[in-house]
Amino acid sequence: MNYIEFGTEKKKASSVVMGCMRIAGMETEQVAELVECALEEGINAFDHADIYGKGESELVFGRVLAQKPALRDQMFLQSKCGIRPGYFDFSKEHILQSVENSLSRLHTDHLDALLLHRPDALMEPEEVAEAFGQLKAQGKVLDFGVSNMNAMQMQLLQQAIKQPLAANQVQLSAAHTCMLDAGFNVNMNAEHGIMRDGGVLEYCRMNHIAVQAWSCLQYGFFEGTFLGSDRYPELNSVLERIGQEQGVDKSAVALAWILRYPAQMQTIAGTTKVVRLRQLAKAADVVLSRQEWYEIYRAAGNVLP
Repeated sequence: MNYIEFGTEKKKASSVVMGCMRIAGMETEQVAELVECALEEGINAFDHADIYGKGESELVFGRVLAQKPALRDQMFLQSKCGIRPGYFDFSKEHILQSVENSLSRLHTDHLDALLLHRPDALMEPEEVAEAFGQLKAQGKVLDFGVSNMNAMQMQLLQQAIKQPLAANQVQLSAAHTCMLDAGFNVNMNAEHGIMRDGGVLEYCRMNHIAVQAWSCLQYGFFEGTFLGSDRYPELNSVLERIGQEQGVDKSAVALAWILRYPAQMQTIAGTTKVVRLRQLAKAADVVLSRQEWYEIYRAAGNVLP
């Protein structure tokens, strides 16, 4: 497993992250097995959000920590807040209360990272700064980040908060390459030449901000996985071939494609199956050549100019 040094605390966080969105409804023993499998594979980073399972994902994870509190010291634990039914809320009151609720559900006294979950158009950066400052001073959150924000939104927030943003969680996969396409089609009158994100990958690289990729095996907006899909025969063929050459499942190659981007990259694995988690953890061991990386990009249906 590979690790990045995260935020101001420089705590080591694994490049493959266990996503906890789908663990709601699982038995405590099942989640404990999944968590221990992750740690065995070197995955120490766990990603939550207060809305996952309407809080149930954090609750069942917290039951594991309540039963096995020693596991907490082995973890990089983060959660997200800001999504409410029908609207987004970055108010100081909501951020503070969300963190209190997450800490209680997770049976921990602090989060290693708190991310704002999707942009709030009514965000007051100074109000967010007050919330972050209070949480940092109280030791309840060590580092802060965002999710699904573009470069200008991050800059707007950063000019108010004292803590440097440590992460941005964005959708990225071999079949969802919007953030890369415009960079290949600069000054071209083509659909792929439209910049939709304000250069967020470049902004994160310039400011040493971790890029956390979600829906790493999906295409579209939760339309389904591209693995085994009839929509992506060439992509599956290329992933399968490289996987056989490197002795890993093709899903690990798909995650390795994300990790090959030269930034502080993390990829979130949202599986609830121990066998699948072990397969995905191998992504950190796969080293793709430049030629292989571009072959995967083109195999998804992308055309280089």
